[in-house]
Parts: sequence; structure tokens; C-alpha cells
Amino acid sequence: MTTFDNILDEAGKFGRCQKRIFALLCLVSMPFAGVYVGIVFQGFTPDHWCRDPGVVQRRQGCDWSPAVSRRLTMPLVNRSGVLQQSSCEQYEVDWNTTALACDTQELDLSRTPTRACKEGWEYDYEGRQSFVTEFDLVCSNAWLVDMYQATLNVGFLIGSITIGYLADRFGRKISFLMANLLNGIAGILMAVAPNYASLLVFRTLYGFGVKGGWMVGYVLITEIVGVEYRHTVGVIYQMFFSVGILLLPLLAYFIPDWRWLQIVISVPYILFMSYYWFVPESPRWLLSQNKNAEAIEITEAMAKENKRTLSKNIENLTDDNSEYCSASFMNLIRTPKMRKHTLILSFNWFTSAVVYQGLIMRLGILEGNVYMDFLISGLVEFPAAFLILFTIERLGRRIPFASANIVAGAACFITAFIPDNFFWLKTVVACIGRLGITIAFEMVVFVNTELYPTFVRNLGVSVCSTLCDVGGIIAPFLLYRLAVIWLELPLIIFGSLAFVAGGLVLLLPETKGVPLPDTINDIEFPERLKENAALKKQQLANLLLADDFSTNKEPETV
Repeated sequence: MTTFDNILDEAGKFGRCQKRIFALLCLVSMPFAGVYVGIVFQGFTPDHWCRDPGVVQRRQGCDWSPAVSRRLTMPLVNRSGVLQQSSCEQYEVDWNTTALACDTQELDLSRTPTRACKEGWEYDYEGRQSFVTEFDLVCSNAWLVDMYQATLNVGFLIGSITIGYLADRFGRKISFLMANLLNGIAGILMAVAPNYASLLVFRTLYGFGVKGGWMVGYVLITEIVGVEYRHTVGVIYQMFFSVGILLLPLLAYFIPDWRWLQIVISVPYILFMSYYWFVPESPRWLLSQNKNAEAIEITEAMAKENKRTLSKNIENLTDDNSEYCSASFMNLIRTPKMRKHTLILSFNWFTSAVVYQGLIMRLGILEGNVYMDFLISGLVEFPAAFLILFTIERLGRRIPFASANIVAGAACFITAFIPDNFFWLKTVVACIGRLGITIAFEMVVFVNTELYPTFVRNLGVSVCSTLCDVGGIIAPFLLYRLAVIWLELPLIIFGSLAFVAGGLVLLLPETKGVPLPDTINDIEFPERLKENAALKKQQLANLLLADDFSTNKEPETV
């Protein structure tokens, strides 16, 4: 019996075919960044104040500057002991009947009654258009902006489970293509949404397809490369998300209208439909579904493109997975080690999302250039990818994974107790925490794929990663609500979560150099998997040696 890992030794573990497919799938990560964090540009809230038609008319007639009209419109309110201009209230003055000259220097409106805005708002656009300014999502409607990101995470939550199940049941390729079709349609519908309610509906559909399709692409590429290349392709696949972060501010700078920016982010998903002709189905999945003939055909095509020749052993290509042939959630929790893996990985997904987004939002509240902030945040993630590639083949997966969480937790605790007058030191330590949690976030993805058998791998990753979406919803509340009690309290919570996550990672098995498991027995009895892999490798080497001997043997002369 010959396994797919054995045949990969002949067909090429990371040949020209796999490199081509890998390059195509990496492109999927780039628009994902625009979907995930594009709200910063598409939903930005500029300075705003109550619109008063009387003030607007006087401003045009008296040639007032925007600052003068704002002073006459925005009353001062006490916020945390500091007088600030209110964006949600205005002086109750009838400017059409009030006899005022254009000179307003001596005009004192401090004793004038105030009221909530009734005629809408004026915005300091600076040439940029967002859905906040288009739909007036400020003041009492400001919470609706949170719904824009919440509905995306709801789509992530439902879509990752659904598409993960479909990918394990009906195939990686068809699920990937259908997800991208949905992404393209929903993304374009968002760009033409007539009102905010429809925008949220389309946003939910968008989230449903985007994350699920991305995860399927990740699983597909890790299933067609050799064991020693899995971590490299996994980390680089995620690193292209950071490339998307670097490109996003550039796009937003030259495309200031949120609707056109949405179209630009969505169009690539339509182009990804062309992958039907360039990306094959996973032979490993086909074997798990007893579709051996199709698996052999695709493997032979891969070997041909890699300029390699397969032996006759491919005719015996089979899959060990005979006990379970369909994916089920119960497979993830039925047996002890599968249950332990599911719980620990789910908690790490949750922690990574909470700490990662929490630290980003903390840096984001600082004053600065939003375009430069995004570039810096993207650049911080690149060292994470290289550190992973440098350490995991030397130290394995478990130690770097646990250490990254612990470093992130320590950085959060240290940042919380650094005095405010050491601003740059707090920022640097917080960035170290960001680097640590970025490493943990990237590692949880490919460690997740290595700890589940083939037939349930995509569902396992999808189910565990749903806790990432829950964490993404909770993170803003942890940051902003707890900061009211004590500004540094969220960092204490983030640090505690990261420390616990790091400790739990040490309970996971090491997967360095271990073949991808095909059955639940491979998870429950890992020593058998290692022994069988070594035995099959030796048997395959002996068969290849025998084939070479018979091929090179010269015929006898009579």
C-alpha cells in the first residue's frame, strides 16, 4: 500500500507545479486584508459639527472661515474635566431672525441654550468620502459603525464553519471557487448599496465567503506539498496578508471614495474564478473520499509538470482512512486527544484575535498619519514571518508558538506599568507585544492543520477559527469599556490571556517532521504514525531500488 506522502517523494515535494499553484493562491491573501481592515478608510469618521442652514448662509455671505462657523455652531461641553467642542449639539439660535453683523469677535454664545443636531452634520472631508459621512453615522448613530465590522465577523463565523464543512464534503476546489464567486458578487453589491441596512446585509454575505475561501486555499496548498515545505508555504501564504496591508493605504490614498475602493477590493475575487483552469483538486482529499482514479490522474499531471517520473507504485495509491469517510463535528471532540487539540487551539485562536486587534486599536487611537500607521503596522508583521521560518525547523513548532504568546503577554503587562511620560518606551514595548502575538497568530493556523486528519482537517480549522471571530467581536468592548475603569486594565486582560494560551500550547504534541495524519488513530496513537511512516518510506526506497535494478539490467546475449 502506497500513501500520498510516498508518491510525493517521486512526483516532487515542492516542484514547479506546486510553486505555480502556491503563487496563485498567495494572491488570495492580499484582498483579504482590504476586507478585514478596510473599515479604517471606508468608515473613517472625520471632524464634524451640527449643520445649521442659517450659519451656512451667513458663512457664504460674510466669507467666514470654517473655524468661525464651527465656533458659532459647536458649544463647549465638559468631558473628563476638559472643555471641548461638541460634535452632537448646537446653539439654539435662529440665525434667520437674529440681527448680527459679519464681525463675530465679540459674540458670546456661552449662555445660549443648546439642543441636539436637527439638520444633519457638516464634515471636514479632506477630499475623502466614507459611508459614515454618506449615511450620517455619528453621535447617536455612531454605534452603527460598529455593526459594519460586527456583521463581517458574523459572516466569518458562519461562513468558516459552513464552507469548511463543504470543503471536506464536496472538495477543496469547488468550495474555493464558489466562495470567491460569492465574494465578488457581495463585494460589488456593497459598492452599490442604496442604504446602510442593505450594506450590512451584503457585508454579512461578504464575510461568509471571504474567510472560508481563504482557509480552503490554505488547506489546499498545505496538502499538495511535502512535509518539510508545509510550514514555509503556510507562513508565506499568511505573509501576503501583510502585503495587502501595505498596499491598502496606497489604494485608499488614490481612491478616496469608499464605494470605488470597495470595487477595487472586490474585483480580484472575480478574477480568482479563473483558477478553475489552473488549480487542481487536492489528491489527498480525493483519496480520503475513495476517488483513487482522480487522485492518480492529478498526481501524474503534477509529476509531469515537475518533470518527474512516477513508478508503478502509484497504482497502489490508497488512503488509510477507512473508519471515517465523512466529516463531522463529533470527530473533533469524540476522542481524548482530538478533544484536547480542539479546546486548546480554539482558545489560542480566541486569544490571538483579542490581543492582536486590541494592540492595533490601542496604537490606532494615537494621533498621526493613518496611511503611515498602516504601513508601520504591516512592516511589523514581516519580521514575524521570518522569525517563524528561522525557528520552527530548529526548535520545532511548540516552543516558538508558546514563547510568542508569553512574550506578547509579558509586553502587555510591562506596557501597563510604564509611566505615561515614557511615551515612546510604551509604544516600543507594545510593538514587541504586537510582534509576539503576530507570530502566535500565524503559527496557530498551520499548527491547526497539522493536528487534524485529512478527512476532517478543513472542518477542524474552520471550527477552531470561529473563536477568532468571537474574539474579534469582543476585543473592542474589552479595550474601550475596561479603559474607562483604568486605562491600562485592557492590557492586563490581554497579557493574562496570552500567558494562559502560551501555557496550554505546551500541552500540544510536537509536529516537526511528522507526516500529516490521515486518520483519527494517527492522532490518538502518534507513535504508530511515525513508525508506519518510517516503514513505508523504507519499503518505497527498496521498491525504487528494485525498479532501477530491473530497468538498468542489460539483456543476455545468445
